Amino acid sequence: MESHSGGFDIGKVSLSGELVRLQMKRKRVRPDARLAPVVRKAHERDIERLDEVRRQEKEVMVQARVIARTLDLDMKIGDVEFQGDGRKCTFYYTADGRVDFRELIRSYAREFKVKIEMRQIGARQESARIGGLGNCGRELCCSTWLAEFKSVNTAAARYQNLAINQTKLSGMCGRLKCCLNYELDTYIDALEDFPDRAERLKTSAGLAILVKTDVFKRLMYYTYAENRGKFFPLHVDQVWEALDMMKQGKMPGSLEDIQAMAPPPVEVEEEEPDFENVENVIELPIEKRKKKKKRSKNRDRSQTAAAAVEKAAQDDSRHSRPPGRRDDRNRRPESQAGRPDRRPPQQERSGPPPKAKDANRPANPPAPKQDGNDGDKPAPPQGNNNPNRNRDKRNFKGKGPKKG
Repeated sequence: MESHSGGFDIGKVSLSGELVRLQMKRKRVRPDARLAPVVRKAHERDIERLDEVRRQEKEVMVQARVIARTLDLDMKIGDVEFQGDGRKCTFYYTADGRVDFRELIRSYAREFKVKIEMRQIGARQESARIGGLGNCGRELCCSTWLAEFKSVNTAAARYQNLAINQTKLSGMCGRLKCCLNYELDTYIDALEDFPDRAERLKTSAGLAILVKTDVFKRLMYYTYAENRGKFFPLHVDQVWEALDMMKQGKMPGSLEDIQAMAPPPVEVEEEEPDFENVENVIELPIEKRKKKKKRSKNRDRSQTAAAAVEKAAQDDSRHSRPPGRRDDRNRRPESQAGRPDRRPPQQERSGPPPKAKDANRPANPPAPKQDGNDGDKPAPPQGNNNPNRNRDKRNFKGKGPKKG
């Protein structure tokens, strides 16, 4: 596709058929307007060349910002766009006033060796070209579907009872959000029933001041100017009635009295349902549910105790040694039958062999009691271990009964 400023650019088909005529009418393009002619269909080499120059745009934008700052110009380079054949480069910039960039164009032409075009855009157009995410979590409206930018002022926020906070009402572009105009017409239609001069109500209890308005609930919240601790929600019809009393020269006693005024009943026309009423014709059967059996706690405890006893018995049988296993310890495996025994030889015991233990005889028999000794006192040592044995023989020698 041939460009108006010379050279060739690559276009993309986005609409066809009757939608093209409607879109041209919406953009206010005259039928006899001169459009860029289509030369031919782009081939692979054209698309490769376009990808090459698109990859250079970020680096060129950084260098362009450095050059603009070096020349001390009050402007900001927002975006750079190359033509399809790479012969021309368009620099989009934002500035508060008029900028003399003649020297800047010469520096760009000397640096980048292409034809230079400078185009000034607004802050909203800059955000549309860059893109991003808004506070709502979605992609910016200006970069997706919003084609026309309408002026947004703080009156739109006042109609919707929003706090005039610049940080919350501003978008990524630094201007008021475009979405403030989306519901503005609905709020204006709903506010037609509200009184215009109802910011203050004079009562016998004191002056009442309007704090906020709930448009869709048709409520107006008032509080006393001297004591602002309590809020009184008043219906729109109650406020109208209080204003009529003030015009007649009467003054309401307090906000409680205005709140006690019953608003006129709202007549709501009942619309006939477009479906047949089968309330008493069809009855659904009652769903039967099976009751769950409750498990007794005593049964659970007995099962738990039985499981613990069974587990303990298994552990005892696992760790117990079966009979005849003691002789198997000294038995050498068949695989080691031919190997020499490396254990040290045991020393042979001297003396008679140990006596076999009688199964019915206790291991440590109790000592026999002596005459004249109590059961609580220990018995004297027996056998050769008694030190008084020789002394007893010496003391009683020759004192025994005489023979014959």
